[in-house]
Amino acid sequence: MFKKAFPWSREDQKELPEVDITGTLVRIREKRTEDIPDEYSWRVDEELSRLDATRPLTMSYEDFFRYTSEEMQFQSYRSKRLAVDTLDGLHIGNVMYYDFNQRNAEAELGIMIGDKDYWGNGYGTDIVVTLLNYLFTTLELKRVYLHTLAWNYRAQASFTKSGFVEVRPVRRGGQDFVLMEALRANWGPDKLVDPPPE
Repeated sequence: MFKKAFPWSREDQKELPEVDITGTLVRIREKRTEDIPDEYSWRVDEELSRLDATRPLTMSYEDFFRYTSEEMQFQSYRSKRLAVDTLDGLHIGNVMYYDFNQRNAEAELGIMIGDKDYWGNGYGTDIVVTLLNYLFTTLELKRVYLHTLAWNYRAQASFTKSGFVEVRPVRRGGQDFVLMEALRANWGPDKLVDPPPE
């Protein structure tokens, strides 16, 4: 009865496929335990936390390591947290898609470049373009959306270069965000503003 009324319910709970994709500047891959020290240092950083609309992490490294290790063992059918490397293997950040909805063929995207040496050099745009291409072609999503802080104009410019368009302002958690989306119907390298160099 339940399956007939909600035919997508079981389909949505399939484990999401593993990811290992390469862009012009980056490789996006599954997370490993070796990534945890980097992630911890980024999560306790005040500037990075502010850009991520969160507070700096206060738990100990040992607790964070245990929690993150357990999270890696139990894959979610609603989200995929991924690591980002440069092409020569340096771990510089994370990217994820979450609130994955197979019935509506959509998901939300989040990104953090934790290594500040790689800010402002096209890495963010390449990360987003590479993941969008995967989500639209391999997972066949129709829509990918994100929320960026209203005052973070640099992030908004990068997302626009990656193919996102502004939808509307959103207020949540006491902060102002801009909802942006990219649609598969409009997707393609020729649609990008100032795409990353070949």
